[in-house]
Amino acid sequence: MDFMRKKICVSVFLFFHVWFCTAFDVSTIPFNKGFSHLFGDGNILHATDDNSLQLHLNQQTGSGFKSSNLYNHGFFSAKIKLPSDYTAGIVVAFYTTNQDVFKKTHDELDFEFLGNIKGKAWRFQTNMYGNGSTHRGREERYTLWFDPSKEFHRYSILWTTKNIIFYIDDVPIREIVRNEAMGADYPSKPMGLYATIWDASDWATSGGKYKTNYKYAPFIAEFTDLVLNGCAMDPLEQVVNPSNCDEKDDELQKAKFSRITPRQKMTMKRFRAKYMYYSYCYDSLRYSMPPPECKIDPIEQQHFKETGRLKFTKHHGHHHPNRSRSQVLDARNHENEDEE
Repeated sequence: MDFMRKKICVSVFLFFHVWFCTAFDVSTIPFNKGFSHLFGDGNILHATDDNSLQLHLNQQTGSGFKSSNLYNHGFFSAKIKLPSDYTAGIVVAFYTTNQDVFKKTHDELDFEFLGNIKGKAWRFQTNMYGNGSTHRGREERYTLWFDPSKEFHRYSILWTTKNIIFYIDDVPIREIVRNEAMGADYPSKPMGLYATIWDASDWATSGGKYKTNYKYAPFIAEFTDLVLNGCAMDPLEQVVNPSNCDEKDDELQKAKFSRITPRQKMTMKRFRAKYMYYSYCYDSLRYSMPPPECKIDPIEQQHFKETGRLKFTKHHGHHHPNRSRSQVLDARNHENEDEE
């Protein structure tokens, strides 16, 4: 397949005044080469070059797309521009999952973005589920250091047999390093890449206080420069031979985006200190013993309450559109409403 070859190289000047540039040397893929519609066909608008598309939400429906294949590990990425103005009640999700194939033992890695009332900072969440462990979600919640509706930013998920890294542009914001104690909680089955926009008025903004206002519709999330860099598997092949993808996994682990440099590590630490407002690792009410991948920083821990939230700020998280009601209610039990 004749994919476009692009070197994604972003120089970032963040709040902590650090310049660096990491070359993500990956291939972007036209939509019709790697994706298909998930729902809301009439609300999906494609660019003529097939490298960009818009997902619309109106009063009739939201919309979404998914990769045509599942991937046994990979680097998944897109440049995204989120809806602007009043976006309360709206969720835009960019994530990997295999829930359609493995109903009770699915794996999932999430970027989930919440809309907000005008003038309020965007919030988002990353999460990990392994082997259907939805009652042991690994949520972390943050605010952004920029307005994601003004211009495109690249959001990326790296998933190998050894680690998971969430990136915004070339800034690593979270790394999960696999260890034996995690067992099946570490995602291990092939996943597809998904993107959706949908109405979550009942909970998304201040616990449902602010609803989606369709006076501002259509709400538009834009996607471009899509990346599917992994070992493709047949979606119907539920029994997977991991050795078939050993070569690709080795290639991924040798790539620059699989290794966090000392400067990037410092950048990630500063991002998390300034913009993370909830961490499951510090939520002692939910987990009497932190999950095995957590590395507790005693100094950082002083800033969080036993609920895992900052001592001086209240926020709440969000859920995924295809999770069951019981999973959503369980998530809400661990969330506070925003103070407006």
